[in-house]
Amino acid sequence: MKERVKEVLEKIRPSLQADGGDVELVEVTEAGVVKVKLQGSCAGCPMSAMTLKNGIERLLKEEIPEVKSVEGV
Repeated sequence: MKERVKEVLEKIRPSLQADGGDVELVEVTEAGVVKVKLQGSCAGCPMSAMTLKNGIERLLKEEIPEVKSVEGV
C-alpha cells in the first residue's frame, strides 16, 4: 500500500510545490493511517489542516479505499 500512497502523493505534489510547499510520506500503518509531513510554506500555513484533510486525505481515500485517515507529523 505504501507504493500506492506514494503514487497518489506524486499527483498532489505539483499543486503544493506551486505554492512553495511539499509533502513527505513518513509512514503508512497497518491500520491504514497515512502519516505525512508538510514542508516549505505548507508547514507554517494556517490552511495546512484543510490541505491535509480536504486535499490529501480526500484524494488518498478516493484512490485507495484502505486508507482510513491522514495525519500530519
